[in-house]
Amino acid sequence: MPKCLDDCHTYELDTVLNEGKGWKPGEYLTPFRAVMHFYEMRPDGTKIDGVTNEEVIGVLIHRLNFLNEKWMEGKFRCRENSLAITKLEEALMWLERRTANREKRGVEGKMEP
Repeated sequence: MPKCLDDCHTYELDTVLNEGKGWKPGEYLTPFRAVMHFYEMRPDGTKIDGVTNEEVIGVLIHRLNFLNEKWMEGKFRCRENSLAITKLEEALMWLERRTANREKRGVEGKMEP
């Protein structure tokens, strides 16, 4: 499970490093930590670059579609991947709707509800 390192802007993720050029079944993989930092706007107006929720969801949608359609000629297509894609697309739609509503109200990019 990812570990939150601060107030929900920076996460440390468990992952593995493939020490060889090509992974083979049974090959030893070395654990390491990856860090993901989300875009941050502080109350004083300071902005710190990072990824957005929408970008992360977009990556997951792309990856699951790839696994369903192209990885090993689609041999790993499954109902669970398809359902996860649908739910991620729905989550993305709601976040995009939230942004559109904030833009209409003139509060997008501001520290206002």
